[in-house]
Amino acid sequence: MAKLSLSEVRKYVKQNIGSFHHSRVEGLKKLKLADVLLKKNPYLFKAKNILSAQDLVKGIVDAHISSQEETIFGAFLEGLAVYVCNIVFSGRKSAAVGIDLEFEREKVIYIITIKSGTNWANGSQISKMKEDFRKAKKILGTNTSKKNIVAVNGCCYGRINNIDKGEYLKIAGQKFWEFISDDTELFIEIIEPLGYQAKERNEEFIKSYYQLLNQFTLQFANEFCVEGIIDWSKLVRFNSGEEKIKVNI
Repeated sequence: MAKLSLSEVRKYVKQNIGSFHHSRVEGLKKLKLADVLLKKNPYLFKAKNILSAQDLVKGIVDAHISSQEETIFGAFLEGLAVYVCNIVFSGRKSAAVGIDLEFEREKVIYIITIKSGTNWANGSQISKMKEDFRKAKKILGTNTSKKNIVAVNGCCYGRINNIDKGEYLKIAGQKFWEFISDDTELFIEIIEPLGYQAKERNEEFIKSYYQLLNQFTLQFANEFCVEGIIDWSKLVRFNSGEEKIKVNI
């Protein structure tokens, strides 16, 4: 086991956090109004009595961005976790399907699926994760002289009261970062460097965001408003109807 260098962790974060900000802006540039309208629930917005085209567009765009950012930042945190574990325990990205990190600690081989938060899965996703763990254990078991292999669902933030899930352990937040780094305070220490150039990069994002909102609002009003009133029937037909509606968006 090696000692974790916090200066190296900070350096890694500052060198790689830019990819998160870049991906946010690029995601906006590639976004199409038709795509977000097809993916979001029009009945929900009607039930909320949304009357403004701008409010509706902002609602669906914000929901899309929130989901997208969680995915992008989750990938960043996964990379950070692998980097940290590589320094301390020679951890590495696993070749096994569905396994993000693999390392050995105190004669135990850990295979880890990394997620951002604790509430990430439904029943079928949990079943898929368990199956990935079983397959990885089977492969590793034939190549590691029958060493003890423990499966872990590691979550970068949150808390878990019951860690033992039977076929695997679920470790979150402070305990997860300590588990892969042997540093009890790492979960706090990574916060500061995450803000590197955040203000400057966020200004670029905000400019692109409002430009997109203005464009989408105009497009939506032209296609789904009649005399300034949202045409819910047309919107629902576009979103859910069997017959495709041609729209200029």
